[in-house]
Amino acid sequence: MAAMRRRKGAGGRRPENSEPRLDESKEKHYIESEKSNSCSTNLNADVNSIVLSNSYPAAKKQRPKWGCADTCCWFVGCVCSMWWLLLFVYNAMPASFPQYVTEAITGPLPDPPGVKLAKDGLKAKHPVVFVPGIVTGGLELWEGHACAEGLFRKRLWGGTFGEVYKRPLCWVEHMSLDNETGLDPPGIKIRPVSGLVAADYFAPGYFVWAVLIANLARIGYEDKNMYMAAYDWRLSFQNTEIRDQTLSRIKSNIELMVATSGGKKVVVVPHSMGVLYFLHFMKWVEAPPPMGGGGGPNWCADHIKAVMNIGGPFLGVPKAVSGLFSAEAKDIAIARAIAPGVLDMDVFGFQTMQHVMRMTRTWDSTMSMIPKGGETIWGGLDWSPEEGHVCSLKKRSSNGQPTGHNTTQKLDKSIHAKYGRIIAFGKDVGDFHSSDIERIDFRGAIKGSNLANTTCRDVWTEYHDMGIGGVKAVADYKVYTADSILDLLQFVAPKMMTRGGAHFSYGIADDLDDEKYNHYKYWSNPLETKLPNAPDMEIFSMYGVGIPTERAYVYKFSPAAECFIPFQIDTSADSGEDSHCLKGGVYLVNGDETVPVLSAGYMPAKAWRGKTRFNPSGIRTFIREYDHSPPATLLEGRGTQSGAHVDIMGNFALIEDIIRVAAGATGEEIGGDQVHSDIFKWSERIKLKL
Repeated sequence: MAAMRRRKGAGGRRPENSEPRLDESKEKHYIESEKSNSCSTNLNADVNSIVLSNSYPAAKKQRPKWGCADTCCWFVGCVCSMWWLLLFVYNAMPASFPQYVTEAITGPLPDPPGVKLAKDGLKAKHPVVFVPGIVTGGLELWEGHACAEGLFRKRLWGGTFGEVYKRPLCWVEHMSLDNETGLDPPGIKIRPVSGLVAADYFAPGYFVWAVLIANLARIGYEDKNMYMAAYDWRLSFQNTEIRDQTLSRIKSNIELMVATSGGKKVVVVPHSMGVLYFLHFMKWVEAPPPMGGGGGPNWCADHIKAVMNIGGPFLGVPKAVSGLFSAEAKDIAIARAIAPGVLDMDVFGFQTMQHVMRMTRTWDSTMSMIPKGGETIWGGLDWSPEEGHVCSLKKRSSNGQPTGHNTTQKLDKSIHAKYGRIIAFGKDVGDFHSSDIERIDFRGAIKGSNLANTTCRDVWTEYHDMGIGGVKAVADYKVYTADSILDLLQFVAPKMMTRGGAHFSYGIADDLDDEKYNHYKYWSNPLETKLPNAPDMEIFSMYGVGIPTERAYVYKFSPAAECFIPFQIDTSADSGEDSHCLKGGVYLVNGDETVPVLSAGYMPAKAWRGKTRFNPSGIRTFIREYDHSPPATLLEGRGTQSGAHVDIMGNFALIEDIIRVAAGATGEEIGGDQVHSDIFKWSERIKLKL
């Protein structure tokens, strides 16, 4: 009983903090248990202290400190939570919900062309062949250097472009061709992706041919009667046959499609540079071997119903000149002006502009788009076919109808844009009369040498071989037309032009019966070759209009640039007058943002119209212009009425024209010519023997 006794405090009550006494064995066990669970006890004590501090207002509260790690964790948690929430909503919502939202804002959307024409009873008839343009076709790796480990058959062009960010210098090395041969460098094999997936999307969500393919499928087309004529767009056209036998494969596939469709001829739909590539093919397929395909003079007449060219740069594009001369165009020039030096900055050893120039100058295909026809087509120092053109962006009324347009007006000649001066050094020089310009001929200039060739070895370009003296001579010539542009490129990039001169030509034939024009270097120039002997075939030129498009450039010279490209578009050159069309160092004219109307429209409007020396069999030609209308809201994506060079591939009116012809209609049955520009007026100003 003594063990069970307890001491009592005053008043006979047990003290508030006292506990019952344990016997010795139990007490010893209790102490050992307490020691083994000290961590738990301490934790409980901490919890109790927090509870007590909250229970008694008199206790002092201690707030935990909020550090950078807590902020980062909170931010990452929010982003992840939001990502999973949006992903759940995206997968949970009905497929028709985005369309419902769009229609609620913009009103009912029209049926896609394929749905509309299927309701009208149109069905698949003629096989369809797609010919992609430059940069839109996917390229994949088949053999590479050590830095490309793990990329076998992965896309280096098209797709996600993930490898560009992971290993940019390795990517540039593999995407470049040999600067001497224009073919694969040793140890590298990059080949075009095959099938419709080669160019349906350029990148995830950015369609090229996908919308057209989907609409053709709605009237019964499928893989067996649609064919993507994919090729390595970096190579010269004849080299695609020498290396990959691509032209032979196109010939065989077209013959197979005609044979398996009951003798129905194909409808060919080329886009952009693919227009020039297929023009080359039509001469190659009829030419005798070994240079040609040996199909004979009637092959095109027997196998092709129509060629529907989209955004065709028949006579080249000035944009190609700026790309080869300074590795830039309007958009890049603006980016350089906003952030001077960023694109030239040496970031982790990667000087962007120099590497872009070194890479693209090995792509012989780019030289196919140098302007053709010289001053006869593109104008001289004091004239151009588009003289009097006024750049004024279209404005739309509240009902969406156009209230203005790019147009030609009678203006004081003093403010005319001199489009014939494709390159001018200085805005004032671009405005002077030719008699007031003092020029020093660069052709005889002596190229010097400087330290750039050794100190800038990693980003070497041919400018580094010219020296300051050679570079300055280029600027002293001041103004370059379509004739002198060829001499300029030969001076600044002799290796490139030596290769290009073996595969492409840019003149105008005096006598098309001359045997020299049987060589493949002339086959992609419509001014130096004849169309096939196929009077029943039709040729369409389909392109957008109403978008300011690059036509000529104002440059500046940077003499202190030792390791950089010494010439840049002068973005400070701006007229401030809509009639002058000079914006950010670029003279603008009507077109599709890439190809001027003159290049896309002159051949079908004049040089091929009726029986001419360029079209001896009288193939019918049609111009189908699509007036650009930007999307009204972001929900419309890239728009269904766009006239932009690539976005036009989703233009409902263009797709409907292609489907109707593929289903059997003729050019007259779809409406003949559809013209919004001044192409016929401009064509009349060109004095060319037809």
